[in-house]
Amino acid sequence: MARKPEIRKILAIRNDRFGEFLLNIPAMRALKELYPQAKLTLAVNSAVCELAGAVECVDAVVVWDEVKGNLRKHKFDLCVVLNPTKEAHIACFFAGIPVRVGYNRKWGFLLTHKLKDTKSLGDRHEVDCNLELVGLIGARTRNKEIASSCLRLPRNDKYDFLAGAVAIHPFTSDPVKQWPVERFKELAWRIAQEMKAKVVFVGKTEEWGQSPFGDSPHSQPPSGTDYSEVMDLINKTSLVELAALLKRCSLLISGDSGPVHLAAAVGTPVIALFRNDLPGKTAKRWGPWGEGHIVIEKSSLEDISVEEVLDKAKNIRYS
Repeated sequence: MARKPEIRKILAIRNDRFGEFLLNIPAMRALKELYPQAKLTLAVNSAVCELAGAVECVDAVVVWDEVKGNLRKHKFDLCVVLNPTKEAHIACFFAGIPVRVGYNRKWGFLLTHKLKDTKSLGDRHEVDCNLELVGLIGARTRNKEIASSCLRLPRNDKYDFLAGAVAIHPFTSDPVKQWPVERFKELAWRIAQEMKAKVVFVGKTEEWGQSPFGDSPHSQPPSGTDYSEVMDLINKTSLVELAALLKRCSLLISGDSGPVHLAAAVGTPVIALFRNDLPGKTAKRWGPWGEGHIVIEKSSLEDISVEEVLDKAKNIRYS
């Protein structure tokens, strides 16, 4: 009978966007619990590197594009390819990594442990999918949270002034998942006016080319609204800074996007706006993970009114 390989060095690859990355934290925890003495290294894209370094169960972080061509020198005993690509499967195979785990697609025949990829069906959450994958080698955990101190964030006092504020992330990488920007604007002013709360716009406009707000989301506030209560921090935070900011807030309101999962990871309640007519892209798979969040989901985002979102925000803030 073949001798079971000793696992001393583990590589987990998740080199796409930060929202998807965060939903792998329970799977990474399961790997670390199975092999507590092993060194767990994450390979991520450069934009996620700093945030990945804050994950509590992780020992080291590398940038995938910088190591993919020379994995052999690291002498990993086990790799888990969490987002399947031919490039990753080939690199791990030719690096001679003895145990190679991933999905049976995109040259999955190069893996030693493979799982049929049915995630596009959207019949379960992405967190559960990731846990099922590492379960192929017996990695399991009772702690499926991505909140509750899963991130080791440095103390950052600069956002203390936002304690109790409502954060709004008005962007999405996919236009079919975009709630109208004008409604986000109206919502911000109504929160400031009716809930007497500070509001802060957050996010990046990289995928848009330019801000949908023009020069500022503050344009034409309703009469009687305190202009200073709606702040614009779009394009002004790193991911780690955004995590610190969201941790100070009482609520995040967003479409289907990465900050939804970042807010959940720092324990901030989320109101997430989703379509329910896109197989594999609904909240059942991609919604905020954990307790205390609200999903408003309809076949057309145009059917979600400002009034409906505002009512949910009031319920969370005053509950």
